[in-house]
Amino acid sequence: MEALIAIGAGIAVLAGIGAGVGIGIATAKSAEAIARQPEAEGKISKNFILGCALAEATAIYGFIIGVLIIFFL
Repeated sequence: MEALIAIGAGIAVLAGIGAGVGIGIATAKSAEAIARQPEAEGKISKNFILGCALAEATAIYGFIIGVLIIFFL
């Protein structure tokens, strides 16, 4: 039973991989967009920061679920 709990917690924490990949792609695309249109940097930066915050929240949710699985199951 304990091994299944550890496996479940590990799978829950894997949400951080998706968030890391998403933030990396968003950073690349925003840098590319700023290079093409430097005058639109303000709008691009706002959308980039909002997207990164949402992606990071997904990683934090996965981490919290993993910790809850370990401590309460």
